[in-house]
Amino acid sequence: MKKTALYDKHFNLGAKMVSFAGYDMPVSYTGIIEEHQTVRKQVGIFDVSHMGEFILKGEGALDLIQRVTSNDASKLDKGDAQYSCLPNGKGGIVDDLLVYKLGEEEYMLVVNASNMQKDWDWIKSHNTAKVEMKDISEGTSLMAVQGPNAVEALQALTEVDLGAMKYYTFVRGTFAGIDNVIISATGYTGSGGFEIYVANENAAGIWDAIMDAGADYGIKPIGLGARDTLRLEMGYCLYGNDINDTTSSLEAGLGWITKLKKESDFVDKQFLIDQKAAGISRKLVGFEVSGKRPPRNGYPIVDADGNEIGVVTSGTKGPSVGLSIGMGYVAKGHSKKGSTIFIDVRGKKIEATVVGLPFYKAK
Repeated sequence: MKKTALYDKHFNLGAKMVSFAGYDMPVSYTGIIEEHQTVRKQVGIFDVSHMGEFILKGEGALDLIQRVTSNDASKLDKGDAQYSCLPNGKGGIVDDLLVYKLGEEEYMLVVNASNMQKDWDWIKSHNTAKVEMKDISEGTSLMAVQGPNAVEALQALTEVDLGAMKYYTFVRGTFAGIDNVIISATGYTGSGGFEIYVANENAAGIWDAIMDAGADYGIKPIGLGARDTLRLEMGYCLYGNDINDTTSSLEAGLGWITKLKKESDFVDKQFLIDQKAAGISRKLVGFEVSGKRPPRNGYPIVDADGNEIGVVTSGTKGPSVGLSIGMGYVAKGHSKKGSTIFIDVRGKKIEATVVGLPFYKAK
């Protein structure tokens, strides 16, 4: 099992470690609920160094990205980031990812840890113009500092005006005395914050600097367990659960990153145009469950007569909303807000109501 450059930090903090995407990762330190609320109310730091980073550089880099992703990367200026996905040529999704424009004809793609090799092979198979591709994942560490106190906790470590950074932008700058650090503001929790990309050799020092600078603002280390509950309260898709090789971006409610009118042709463009014209037959929805028992991935979703109409993809007890919540695909006719559906829990029907996303709305 692989270890991130911050493994010793987690071990010394007594984190509960689990295998995730081939890495030994912290799932929790003091408890998922406590860590979740720390991010919602104060500030937390995550080690997400298991994520993959690819550099695409040179003439044709933009054309390659345009061909393999659903969003329109031509709209990016230097310093912009974009959420997108890789259609798989069969109406499904290879992965969801972030696209960073580092400079003219230079981009960084940030992909999910579990899909790194698959994504690399997929992009490479479409690289007919021989664009320079470099996988920098093994040498790159990534920390996410999330929560309403994130600006105050980090500002002393950099001259970059963090409070002025717009959502889905990034800068290269000096951070905690280290040059050429990428500081981005993409977020995955719904509580604001930043991502810090650094070389592995600088990761431990920067972790310590962040912990010291954030001490007066209540900073605590946060594991992957709370990362999952935080993202689910926001209705953000998790690859392997809510999206995969069999789900289209339109079915997953990701039409906003599926630019069917962009000039560039891209994988599955015609399929998605046709699917939109015909109308999707199923849709990813959010739902609230009656009672305390949270829904789980794979539970069938049924109608009042017990007929199967879909499946749960994600579910939890939302610490910030105080409700059992979930997401899942249901037949289009059952996807309207306010619709009553039922979760089949080992033959017992548990009533649920389709609601709009996100579940959590910051006050």
